[in-house]
Amino acid sequence: MRDKINSNYRREFLKTSALIAGGTLLSHIPLVGAYAAGSDVIKVALIGCGGRGSGAAFDAIASGANIKIVALADAFKDRLDSTYEKLVTRHPDKVAVSDDQKFVGFEAYKKAIALADVVLLATPPGFRPIHFEEAVKMGKHVFMEKPVAVDIPGIHKVLAVAEEAKRKKLNVVVGLQRRYQANYREGVKRIKDGAIGDIVSGQVYWNSGGVWVRPRKPEQTEMEYQMRNWYYFNWLCGDHIVEQHVHNIDVANWVKGAYPVSIQGTGSRAWRTGKEYGEIYDNHAVELTYADGAVIYSQCRHFEGTRNRVDETFQGTKGKAYFSAGGHKANLWDAKGNAIYQHDGKDNPNPYKQEHLELFTALTKGEYKFMDAEYGAYSSLTGIIGRLATYSGQIIKWDDALKSNINLMPDRFAWDASPKVLPNADGFYPYAIPGQTIVL
Repeated sequence: MRDKINSNYRREFLKTSALIAGGTLLSHIPLVGAYAAGSDVIKVALIGCGGRGSGAAFDAIASGANIKIVALADAFKDRLDSTYEKLVTRHPDKVAVSDDQKFVGFEAYKKAIALADVVLLATPPGFRPIHFEEAVKMGKHVFMEKPVAVDIPGIHKVLAVAEEAKRKKLNVVVGLQRRYQANYREGVKRIKDGAIGDIVSGQVYWNSGGVWVRPRKPEQTEMEYQMRNWYYFNWLCGDHIVEQHVHNIDVANWVKGAYPVSIQGTGSRAWRTGKEYGEIYDNHAVELTYADGAVIYSQCRHFEGTRNRVDETFQGTKGKAYFSAGGHKANLWDAKGNAIYQHDGKDNPNPYKQEHLELFTALTKGEYKFMDAEYGAYSSLTGIIGRLATYSGQIIKWDDALKSNINLMPDRFAWDASPKVLPNADGFYPYAIPGQTIVL
């Protein structure tokens, strides 16, 4: 296992990333927990019973594979109970979770993982490296939501665990679902085949009105409050440039076939300034600079009442491309504006379901087919470096960032433990000030 990522390793990874991304890297090798032509039940544990967790469970069931949900784990009992009720109401034949297979608390994941063949990791992202490590240690196949980490030590852990997963022939799928969406696959394939030449620039966006806020309750400890409002604390979320915008950043890296060598940009708390928004920014605008000099502009913001935009555009030496997840678009034009390819939106299965369909199909066939953890880690890392750049106002080089040992996670996990970022007497949390904040 590696305890650091170096440039040579990154270059070796890039040689295979395009194949892995398209789901075409096949190894018909017997794997841990192979299933004989669907005759055996695949036991599934759900770790993290929030909205995305229950969605992942439903998507796994929709794969049509012979699966049973056999264990649930969450830090909060109310979340677990709610998801259990949804699952057993809609799919009673696919749920076999007795009371002693429902686990609550910070250590609940270990007990649930032990009961399954496949684990669905859908807790707040800060826990992802810890849970991924435990799943692979126990020899389980994994679906894990994006991002896969919120800090550099977490990225190192995920990549080290990915090496062990490969050694054990464990399938790992990451919820960067555009990689499983037909219009993206078809458009990126044509770009890789040279349809618009070399990519020299691009623009990727996730601009929206933001997400939920859960008011503080008097009986909550600081740990519970932050866990309930995980989106607004970096040890749990990583900021929305990591948690949400990672989708678009991942498309940029996928299309480019590389990862940035440096990132610079700007960001702030312009609109979400209240204490309820924790420590994160509400806007980030960064430039991803690649080794060949290409620059891709990346923008994300959470402003109410402004124009939403979630899509990606790229310019090549021979043409340009446009992608949209919601619109199921993939349009390519040559340098004169003539259409090269237009995806018509047909034959475009739900990508959330598709990623589970392909995972469970591979398991049923006994195939080792997926190692998404590596590109998931590198695109998560790109978002993390973007956050470091906006928080500091400095140019952050990829290789310098990789030397960071700044760990955002609490020293211990308990309801009476203190996270590393705490509010002042007025309830406001400290946040980064460009030009003053030190990030490396």
